[in-house]
Amino acid sequence: MVRSSNSTTSSKSSILIALALAVASLYFGRQIFVPLALALVLSFLLTPLVGLLERARFGRVPAVVVVLIFCFALTAGTAWEVAGQLLDITGHIRDYKINLEQTLRSLRPPASGALGQATATVRELNKELAAVPGQAAAHAANDANGTPRPTHPVPVQVTAPPSNLVQDLRALLGPLAGPAETAAIVVIFTAFILIKREDLRNRLIRLGGQGQMRVMTQALDDASQRLSRYLLLQFLVNAGYGVLFGLGLSIMRLPHALLWGLLAALLRLVPYIGTLIATAFPVAMALAVFPGWTHALLIVALYLVLDLIIANVVEPWLYGTHTGMSSLAILLAAVFWAMLWGPVGLILSTPLTVCLMLAGRYVPQLSFLEILLGDEPVLTPQEHFYQRLLAMDQDEARNIAETQLQEKSLESLYETVLIPALRLAEEDRHTGAIEERTSAFISQSTREIIDDLEDRTLRQDTITRRGTDIICVPARDEADELIGMMLSQILRQAGYGATYLAIGTVDDMLGQVERGGFRIAFLSALPPFAVGQARSLCKGLRARFPKLVIVMGLWEFEGGVLKAQERLASSCVNAVATTLAEGLLHVRRLSAPGPAELSGKSSGKSKTVAENDDTDQDENDQTGSLQGKAAS
Repeated sequence: MVRSSNSTTSSKSSILIALALAVASLYFGRQIFVPLALALVLSFLLTPLVGLLERARFGRVPAVVVVLIFCFALTAGTAWEVAGQLLDITGHIRDYKINLEQTLRSLRPPASGALGQATATVRELNKELAAVPGQAAAHAANDANGTPRPTHPVPVQVTAPPSNLVQDLRALLGPLAGPAETAAIVVIFTAFILIKREDLRNRLIRLGGQGQMRVMTQALDDASQRLSRYLLLQFLVNAGYGVLFGLGLSIMRLPHALLWGLLAALLRLVPYIGTLIATAFPVAMALAVFPGWTHALLIVALYLVLDLIIANVVEPWLYGTHTGMSSLAILLAAVFWAMLWGPVGLILSTPLTVCLMLAGRYVPQLSFLEILLGDEPVLTPQEHFYQRLLAMDQDEARNIAETQLQEKSLESLYETVLIPALRLAEEDRHTGAIEERTSAFISQSTREIIDDLEDRTLRQDTITRRGTDIICVPARDEADELIGMMLSQILRQAGYGATYLAIGTVDDMLGQVERGGFRIAFLSALPPFAVGQARSLCKGLRARFPKLVIVMGLWEFEGGVLKAQERLASSCVNAVATTLAEGLLHVRRLSAPGPAELSGKSSGKSKTVAENDDTDQDENDQTGSLQGKAAS
C-alpha cells in the first residue's frame, strides 16, 4: 500500500516536472514554436481548400501553391487597402482638431461647481510646488558676492556622419525584418504540412507506439475535425461580424467604415478584449469627425447589440459544442499564451488549448487537462446531488433535482439521480467516511425532496381513488425506506394503490403487513449491505403469509436480474427487480388483469399468483425470462 502511494506521488511529480520543462521549452524556443503553431493552424484552415482543388483534378503541389498564392494576394491587397486608409486618416488629423477640442472641453467640469473649484485648487497647488525648485535654482545661480551669474545653457550639437543607401534601407526595413522573417518561416512550414500531411499523420501515429494506434487515430481525427470546423466557423463568424459592423458604421456615414469593419473582424480573434479594442478606434474617429457624443454612443450601442447576439446566440449555436472548452478555460488560456508568446499567443490561445484538452482526453497521464479545460460536467448529476448534500446545501440539491425533472420523468429522476446518490451515501456511511449527523441530514433532505416531488407530479385524484393493496417494505436501512417511498409514488402515478412502511423491527413490520391485508409486498433493498437482511425478511414474510405475492427490489445490482436471483438463492420471491421500471413491470404482470381488480372495483374473483410454495420456483423461472427481455 505504501509502495503504491509512493509510486503515485512519483508519477505526479514526474508529470509536473515534464509540464514545467514543456513550458520552459515553449518560452525559450518561441522563435521556432510560434511559426510552427501558426503553420499548423493555417494548415487546418486551408486543408479543405486544398482538398477541394485536388478533387478538381489538381495535383497536390499545384493545389497548395494556388491556395498559398491566393492567401498571399488576399493578405497583400487587404494590407495595401488598410495602409492607404490609415495614411488618409493621418492626413486629415488637422481637420479633426476643432471637434476634438470641443469634445475635450465638454469633459471639463464647470468652474462654478464643486468639482471645478477643487480642480482649480489642485492646479494652483501644483503651480506653487513647481515654483519652489525654480526659486531655489535662482538663488543658487548667484555667486558668493550676490552677483547673479548667467544661467543660459551652453548649446551642444552632436552631428552624425552622413549615411549611405544600405544604412537607410536597414533603418527603413528594420522594424519589418522580424515579422517578415516569421511570415516566411510560416509560409514554408504551412506548405510543407499541406503537401506532406498524410506522411506527418502516419509518423505521429507511429510515434505513439504500436499498441496505441487506435488511440492516436482517434486523437488525430478528433483534433482535425474539431480544429478545422472551429477555425472555419470562427472565420465565417468574424467575417460576418466585420461586415455588419462596417455596414452599421457606413450607415452612420463614418469615414473609413471598411477599415473599421476589417479591424473588428481581425481583432475578434483575440478573446474578450479584441472587440473592445476594435470599437475604441471608430469611437475616437466619431468624436473627431462629428460634433457631440451622439455618433460615438451609437457606435457603442452597435457594438453591444452585435456582440451580445453573436456571443450568446450565434456562436453557441454554431460551434459552442465543437471546441469543448469552458469559458473560464478560454480566459485562462488567453492569459497564459499571451504571457508566453505575446500577441500571437493571444490569437492562437483557443486552438492550442483545444489540442491540450484533446491530449488530456486520450493520454491517461494528462487527464487532468480535460477536467480543467473541458466544458463537460466533471460531476455526474447523482454525484453533484450527493456532493451538495454532503455540503449540507439542501436548496441547491433541490434545484438539481428540479432541473433534472424538467428533462426526465419522475421515474428516470429517481433511477438516475436519487437512488445512485443514496447508494454513494450508504457506501460512505458503512465505511465511516461520513459522520452520523451528515448521514441523517442526507436522509432527511432526500425525504423532503421526495415529498415535494410527489406534490408536484402526482395526480391527487389517482392517489385517493383506489384502495391500498401494495406495501413497500424496507429491508434494513433508511435508504431502503426512501427508495420504497419513491416506488410507492411511481405505483400511485401508474394508478395502483400503494404505500410504504417506515423502517422498524421485523416483528413490527410483519404486524403492519398483516393488519393492512395487502396482496403484494415489495421488499426494498439497496445492495450490497441490505441483501442478507432482505433474504431473511423475505423468508419471514413467506412463512407467515403463504399467499402473499412478494417482489424483491435489489436496486442497482451489478449484473442485472439474473445475478440478483443467483445472489438471493431463495424461492420465497415471486419476482426480482433491479430498477423501478422493472418493479412496475412486475406489478402490472402480477396484478393482472389490471389495476381495477387490484383496487377492489371488480367482483373480487381475482386469483393470487402464488397458490402455495410449490409453484414459487416456476414463477421465478418465468420472472427470469421476463427480466431478461426487460433488460435487453
